[in-house]
Amino acid sequence: MIILFNKPFGVLSQFTDSKNRVTLSEFINVDSVYPAGRLDLDSEGLLILTDDGQIQQRLSDPRFDKIKTYWAQVEGEPKETAIDRLKSGVVINNRMTRPATAKKMSAPKLWDRVPPIRYRKSIPTSWIELGLTEGRNRQVRKMTAAVGHPTLRLVRYSVGALTIEGLEPGESRIIENHSRYGL
Repeated sequence: MIILFNKPFGVLSQFTDSKNRVTLSEFINVDSVYPAGRLDLDSEGLLILTDDGQIQQRLSDPRFDKIKTYWAQVEGEPKETAIDRLKSGVVINNRMTRPATAKKMSAPKLWDRVPPIRYRKSIPTSWIELGLTEGRNRQVRKMTAAVGHPTLRLVRYSVGALTIEGLEPGESRIIENHSRYGL
């Protein structure tokens, strides 16, 4: 079984929490499924849950090169040199990231985030689409900061052919025929 879930801002990518924060258990009422990868508390978008260990590994292990596409609203307006650095990789915690796809994009049509991101009249924001095949801790945020454009809002749009298309925050959909998605 595969469940696509549009994780809202402020929800933990786990089913329990000792600090009483909002978890997946408030949205997903299916036994024996686990997230294939994680999203930070302050990130939004596609989280995939499955009860199949092989599918979980194929989705989260970098060896399988499943591209995870992120939309990052960043501070400032990146020049092509910053985009090129993201494409070739940047150093995070003394390790180079794998090459990525990166491009500027128009602001996507998204739901309002609660709470909204901070706005500053003197500093514009823009959007970048990043495609990664690895998933280090807070990687997109660290990469954009490394090129001088801190992430203000982060939405994972897709993992491979699976997307959040048609899912509002907090909504989920069960994928019946997962072989059509290369899994």
